Amino acid sequence: MSGSMSSPRLRNAGEHDLAELNAVVEAAVMGWSLPERVKRLAVDSYRYTAEDMLHLAMRVAVDENGRIVGVAAFEQASRRETPGGVSGLLLHGLYVAPAAQRRGIGGALLASVVKAARYAGHEGVLVKASRDAVEFFKARGFQRAGDESASAYPNLFWLPLSA
Repeated sequence: MSGSMSSPRLRNAGEHDLAELNAVVEAAVMGWSLPERVKRLAVDSYRYTAEDMLHLAMRVAVDENGRIVGVAAFEQASRRETPGGVSGLLLHGLYVAPAAQRRGIGGALLASVVKAARYAGHEGVLVKASRDAVEFFKARGFQRAGDESASAYPNLFWLPLSA
């Protein structure tokens, strides 16, 4: 499955989507450049629950067969974490099924989060990126936020939104 997916269909996720969207999350995490044991131990902490859906906004990308191939979860960021203490959205997670990667799905999901941030009047989008995702976010205008060595999140990035 290479090539570009012609504008993936995005929709809000519901509790009925949890099993399918968590399968995408699990497949994406298991594709990270980490030791297998680390991925197996960590994957449970990345799965979403019905409780998470009460606190997070979630968007999914679906393919031409209606299967979920991408997930974005976000919430209001803590002003303690944003540059200058401004208002922003925290991109909690952005996952694309490995077989659907490099087809514009992650970019489309990210664009929908940026649109939601603008609509809500936020000044930017914050992300605590995995090491594997750093280049993805840099290529889309995100800037490192804070001191890499001093932060609990060495890959903390901020996308300022212009008015």
